Amino acid sequence: MAKAEKKQRDPVIAVNKRARFDYHIDEHFEAGLVLEGWEVKSLRDGRINFGESYALLKDGEAWLFGAQISPLISASTHVVADKMRNRKLLLHKIELDRLIGAVERKGYTVIPLKLYWKGNRVKVDLGLAKGKKLHDKRETEKERDWQRDKARIMAERNR
Repeated sequence: MAKAEKKQRDPVIAVNKRARFDYHIDEHFEAGLVLEGWEVKSLRDGRINFGESYALLKDGEAWLFGAQISPLISASTHVVADKMRNRKLLLHKIELDRLIGAVERKGYTVIPLKLYWKGNRVKVDLGLAKGKKLHDKRETEKERDWQRDKARIMAERNR
């Protein structure tokens, strides 16, 4: 008999697509996320919306605000499931100090870019970002349109 193969799952849980449109991402940090049991089960089912979420640094700690993890219907009855609760981000002290310095002194914002599995743990890809101006957003959109048109032209030419 063959061994039962493990079910492969996609390591990426969710991506914040809006963040790259609204911000210039300068640096990336990997942070752990403190979750409850029902939240992990919901993440395995893909029940997250974190397009409007952001990270806040206060009292020397990092917190994830605005991430909405919807509980499963079969969630336990003795656990109160708050889908909008604030979740603590786990970072090294040096990384926290760098983030706090950049936010307070240089006017950066900390934005969650991606939520993914690393082994059995959930990680958050944080981006140290500056907001884009309206003309920057237009430039990004023009560049994206040009890349799409260029790919279309090359595909037609290679036929």
